[in-house]
Amino acid sequence: MRISDLSRRTGVPVATIKFYLRRGLLPRGVPTQRNQAEYGERHLHLIRLIRAFTNIGQLDLSTVGELLTAIGNERLSVPDLYEVVNRARFQEQPALDDVSGMSGARSDVDFFIQRLGWHVDPEVAGRLAQVVVTLRQLGCECDMDFFGPYAAAAERLVVQELDLLPSDAASTDRAAAVARMVLLDAALATVHRMAQEHFVAQRFDAASPATGETGAVGHRTGVTN
Repeated sequence: MRISDLSRRTGVPVATIKFYLRRGLLPRGVPTQRNQAEYGERHLHLIRLIRAFTNIGQLDLSTVGELLTAIGNERLSVPDLYEVVNRARFQEQPALDDVSGMSGARSDVDFFIQRLGWHVDPEVAGRLAQVVVTLRQLGCECDMDFFGPYAAAAERLVVQELDLLPSDAASTDRAAAVARMVLLDAALATVHRMAQEHFVAQRFDAASPATGETGAVGHRTGVTN
């Protein structure tokens, strides 16, 4: 297919596709005539991946390039693929070891992980410790038991996601695995927002004075012109 066909089938402007080609996110097409090339289903799939990663996953193009490189590297085992993708998505943050309370937060997190029986990268554990110490500094006190339901839900969701992979790692659709990592994270955040919207409105609307309105949001007030 020509580049105009790629544009028509994906809804991505030709100029954007040419930009992806210049950035090396897409392989060059097979030259057919001067200033023309033929593209295939692989290009179509890659464009859809790129748009999913940027539009839904909210990833920048540099990170998208790292993900595509990892997908194409057949020498990476599935665990290594997950590790590379996670490191690309979650850039290293400066350590907060010198912050007051960090040592205690890190001990709490390490004990929490030990109780779960999980084996995780110390750097990842450090991220949670940063969240905990920052919450405490802001007066948002919560002990580690607060994170228990988060961990239980995350464990169920990850196992459910991994059950979609074939038992034979060699036959794993690497692009699909990475797409699920990115898009299901976005889905989880969206479902959390939906639940939050529902229960915040339910709790605080019910507690608001009886003014004839059910809340401050226009579509909930029942006000008509």
